[in-house]
Amino acid sequence: MCTQKPPHDYSQQLYDKYRESFEEYISSMVLPSLREKHDEFMLRELVKRWSNHKVMVRWLSRFFHYLDRYFISRRSLPALREVGLSCFRDLVYQEIKGKVKSAVISLIDQEREGEQIDRALLKNVLDIFVEIGLGSMECYENDFEDFLLKDTADYYSIKAQTWIVEDSCPDYMLKAEECLKREKERVAHYLHSSSEPKLLEKVQHELLTQYASQLLEKEHSGCHALLRDDKVEDLSRMYRLFSRITRGLEPVSQIFKQHVTNEGTALVKQAEDAASNKKPEKKDIVGMQEQVFVRKIIELHDKYVAYVTDCFQGHTLFHK
Repeated sequence: MCTQKPPHDYSQQLYDKYRESFEEYISSMVLPSLREKHDEFMLRELVKRWSNHKVMVRWLSRFFHYLDRYFISRRSLPALREVGLSCFRDLVYQEIKGKVKSAVISLIDQEREGEQIDRALLKNVLDIFVEIGLGSMECYENDFEDFLLKDTADYYSIKAQTWIVEDSCPDYMLKAEECLKREKERVAHYLHSSSEPKLLEKVQHELLTQYASQLLEKEHSGCHALLRDDKVEDLSRMYRLFSRITRGLEPVSQIFKQHVTNEGTALVKQAEDAASNKKPEKKDIVGMQEQVFVRKIIELHDKYVAYVTDCFQGHTLFHK
């Protein structure tokens, strides 16, 4: 059929019929089965239909391999595999991508609220957004990721508004750190790896950047209180979180500097008061007071050098 000379060469007719067979099958079988299902049931049906479609494309394109090797290459036409997959994209994907995107994001928000979801299902669905692009990430990014990022910002904006009022600074930071960890897990389990920096940036912006000054200045639990009460673990967490946001460490280092200066000034004043209260003839006592003062200054220095090393990972801002 394909090796005869015209008019007995039916290569073009076979090529056209190849596309028509997919279009007919999709219109009569695939679309009706998807239209009657909703939410998670629709997602499961989509995964099944896409898997079946790829098998059909693989075997039919092998069956008509001669077309690919000779007829198509000579005429610079789309390859059989591309034709088969683009039929699914144009007829199925374009019709249901909006409903699929909404169903997936709804499940992600359910998981954020602590519900158990089928992560394997989401992975399979999101793989379709990637594969349907035929080598481009455009479908995944424009038809799913953009909407996920907006939903993520909205979700954490609402959470932050409540937490900043109800929680202490350490409790808020614990929640923020846990949220970032969970979002990284989502990327690992079902989102595309390219989503990770964009997703984490949204979470950081809503939970940290927007409320940085309020967190640091919280009256009984902010940075001043953590330093005063030697809350080493909380200060380490503060460093880890605020180092993620642009210029986030600058206000932390300023509060640290102010705190160390205040403590040093208090020691100096204490020593001056003690010296002014001593009678001139008690030189040995004055000498002891000076030794105590020097020892306290050294202890203060050593304590906060350890803070810089252990809590603030030796960052240069905290050495100043």
